[in-house]
Formats: sequence, structure tokens, C-alpha cells
Amino acid sequence: MSRAPGGTSDVVVVGGGAAGLSLAYRLVETGVATVTVVEPPDGPLRPAERTWCYWDQGDGDGAGDRGFDEAVTATWPLLRVHGPDDSPLIVDPAPSRYRMVRSTAFERLVHARLARSPGGRVLRATADSVRDVPGGAEVRCTAADGRTLTLSSRYVFDSRPLRALPPARTQLFQHFRGWFVRTRTDRFDPAVADLMDFRVPQPRHGLGFGYVLPLAPDRALVEYTEFSRTPLTTAAYEAALGHYAREVLRLGEFTVDAAEQGVIPMTDARFPRRIGAAVFRIGTAGGATRPATGYTFAAVQRHSRAIAAALRDGRGSVPAPHGRRALAMDAVLLRALDTGRIDGPAFFTGLFRRTPPQRLLRFLDGATSIREEWGIGLRTPVGPMLRTALEVPFLPRRPHPAPGTGKSPR
Repeated sequence: MSRAPGGTSDVVVVGGGAAGLSLAYRLVETGVATVTVVEPPDGPLRPAERTWCYWDQGDGDGAGDRGFDEAVTATWPLLRVHGPDDSPLIVDPAPSRYRMVRSTAFERLVHARLARSPGGRVLRATADSVRDVPGGAEVRCTAADGRTLTLSSRYVFDSRPLRALPPARTQLFQHFRGWFVRTRTDRFDPAVADLMDFRVPQPRHGLGFGYVLPLAPDRALVEYTEFSRTPLTTAAYEAALGHYAREVLRLGEFTVDAAEQGVIPMTDARFPRRIGAAVFRIGTAGGATRPATGYTFAAVQRHSRAIAAALRDGRGSVPAPHGRRALAMDAVLLRALDTGRIDGPAFFTGLFRRTPPQRLLRFLDGATSIREEWGIGLRTPVGPMLRTALEVPFLPRRPHPAPGTGKSPR
């Protein structure tokens, strides 16, 4: 692919989060295109450090990439789910492992790769407008010193959060606050990640759970998470976290080194991927967040590979980050949770208890066959799920209120 008119690059990526940096890395590493990443200057527009997690075999063929290994903060070979009745279930998803990436380390890694490549660069500026122009697209920016810059390219991929979510039949949020804690004595098993711990008081609507990622025997990320219609106040998260850490986990004396908080949309809305002849949305804004789980990082890696392949082959379209069948199943699950037809803690605990780990992870990644999905479906509450599946296609899509806090996809 030749350089676009204007001497900028073949591709401009707007936004330097997981989606933008992953796509830029993929395009430059494969030599498919030259890339300019537009990131906000230091200040209020730059997001706080975030944590992204995914499961992967670490061989470069799954959700992650061996080139990202140095950005991985920790991995866990075992996963645990605690039922509300205090019954723990430990599953071994071998050969997959659960992995954590911190946004600062990931950004540092990709920036270094772009700096070493003659076809990549990072521009610190605020993107003011993105529009189609003859032969490509144009991004107008304001640099940190106030200068106005115009970038011309063949394609623009915009990862900035949407100001409002598209209309949906069902819209929930996965919202959470986490503490990076340090305990006085060893309290954690570094080999086991607690994905869902339902030994917390359940909200009147939706479900709540704890989430524990050990970083050392005396250090961990401890989170309180809800799937519900409305985020909590910071004070409410703090109270729930305090109860979970002290009364459920019984951590004893501990200190909080840092905290993170986020809101992830869980919606069956249709996210337009193409907003111009040469302008596309990626990341959460492009529908990469899995509606039923909130996971985004793994889908972003697969989507980045698919986009790179499309550009390499000269295709002027971008494939969807998730398949239609997976999205249809997610729409049914969201509606069943939102209506209260299924018990959330019992549903998710049952999935882990009755489904082989590797098959379940492939199901959550949208990589299972129809036969496998049928088998998994028979292990769920068939009546409520069938009633919901028959209802969903006839429900109208309508606007929903946006959350009051920024998004931080896992």
C-alpha cells in the first residue's frame, strides 16, 4: 500500500487505548500500512491506568500475541468461581491461562515498537473532527501548543468512546471499583484467579460479585463488580469493597496502594462500524465489547488481525468483531438477566460447574460450534431462556441513558 496523499500515512488511528494501539501495532508489524496514532496530550482527556484481562494459550494463535508478553503483568493457570452458598469451584483451563495487562505497560510497549518502525508514529494532539475527503479521510487536530493540524490518510479508524450508546432492546452496565491491596500476611494463592465470587450481598436488580487477581502471596487486585442498569457512587463501591475484603475474604490488616473504577456497556445495541466511506469505528465504539461478559481485549486482538488482513487483501470493508450467533445468544442472556427470569449467580456458577473449561472459554469467546452451543444451552434454565429467545426479536430498540462515568473495558 502506498502512502496516502498529503504525506501523512496510509492509516490514521484516533485514540491510543487498547483498540487503537493494538491495530497500529498489527498494521506496522505486518507491514500492511503506515500508521499515525493520534493520542490526547497529558491532561484530563487522557484516561487513568486500566487493567485488561483475557485468556490465551500464549502461542500467538489465540486472543493475545507473543509480542505482548512483556506487557503481561501476571498470569494464572487456575480459575475459581464461588457460589453464593460458599461452594468454591476450581477449573483448569489448560493449555489456556488467564492474563492481565496494565494499560501503561501496553502503551509503553506499543509506543516503542512504533518508534522503531519507519512506518509508525504517535502524535500527541486532540482530534477535533474526522471526515471523508476525496480519495480517503481527514482528521483535524489541535496540538498541545495550540497549533491546528490536518492529517490526510486513506483510512481512519476511530476508537474514541461514543457520546451516547445506540438504541437497544436491553442495556445493562458492568460497573466496578477495585483496590490494589497489600496484606500484612500472605493471604492469596498466586496460581488461582477468582473470576466470580458471589458471596456478596446481591443487589435488588442484576447481580454482584467479587473478583480477585493475586499478584503475589500478599498482593492482589480485589474488585467489587455489578451487572445492573445504573452505576454506583464511589462511596457505595468503597462500602461494598470494604465488606468483601474484610468480611468475606477476611484479609486482616491491609493497605490500598491504588484504585481503579470503570463502567462497561453490556448492550444488544447495533454499533455502526462504518461511519464514512473511509472512516471506521473500532474498540467498544465499534462493538468489540462482548455484550454478555464485558470482555474487550481479546476481541480487539482478533479484530485487529482481521482488519489488517482486509487491508492487505484490498477489501474496503471491516469485518464484525463478533459473530451474529454469539450476539444473538448474548441478547437473550441480557434480557433474561434484566427481567429477573434467571438467577444470575446460579446461572454463571452452573455454566462453570457443568461445562468443560476449554469449551466454556471458547463459548465465551464466540468460537464454539452450533452443536456445542446447543449442548451448553441444555445445561441452562431451558424454560426461561426459551421464553426470552422467543420474545427478544419482537422487542423495540430504544434509547437508554448513558452512564455517568467513563468506560474502562476489561
